[in-house]
Amino acid sequence: MAGHSHWAGIKYQKAAVDARRGKLFSKLVRRIITAARTGGGSPETNLELRYAMVEARAANMPKDNIERAIKKGTGELAGADFVEVFYEGYAPGGVAVMVQALTDNRNRTVSEIRKLFELRGGNLGTAGCVAWMFERKGLLLIEAEEVDEDELLTVVLEAGADDLRASGDIYEITCAVGEFAGVREAVEKAGYRLQLAEVSYMSSQTVALDQAGARPVLKLLSELQDHDDVQHVYSNFEVADEVLAALEVEL
Repeated sequence: MAGHSHWAGIKYQKAAVDARRGKLFSKLVRRIITAARTGGGSPETNLELRYAMVEARAANMPKDNIERAIKKGTGELAGADFVEVFYEGYAPGGVAVMVQALTDNRNRTVSEIRKLFELRGGNLGTAGCVAWMFERKGLLLIEAEEVDEDELLTVVLEAGADDLRASGDIYEITCAVGEFAGVREAVEKAGYRLQLAEVSYMSSQTVALDQAGARPVLKLLSELQDHDDVQHVYSNFEVADEVLAALEVEL
């Protein structure tokens, strides 16, 4: 199982904690504002806004909050001017890392992201140093409990998914970006409970880590994800399920 999926599962757990702290709402508001500013306030014609709204609803964000964020993005209400930036670098052990952020101060954010990399034994690289090994795809995670794999496979393939893989207690579904909305709708209509559904960056190469190697990598990724400006963190590490289970307790 690719390391990306392991990190995606951890992100799901961290998102639940962030939601309780209110941090997740703040990040989603930024994403909605930026999507609406870039592509307009209609989710029917603005795919990025539609995805952001889906994530916001999944996090139980109140409808009024979503509507206010859209209006800030379209200029109907005053709001901060966020820009999307990507940072690329390496975690310890040569693990590739991509960080997607929304910021109103590029200089501040890049300085803070660089410091996080350095404190955890990694380094912030130049644009393009790791992006070449990542591909943008739809990603959905479903809890495996009481799920018939053959039935799930039929549902997702008919909806346009590329692949279904099992790992531990989850199934990972991947699809082309253009098929993401249809696959998600088919999965939900079939009654499956999603752990995670997002348009993500997945790596074509992985770096296998043991427990000692994985510990500093997970610490770095977790701290990057906690940064207020960071929307998503993507990586290419691979680690055994039992090692991950032991390390998750430390996060």
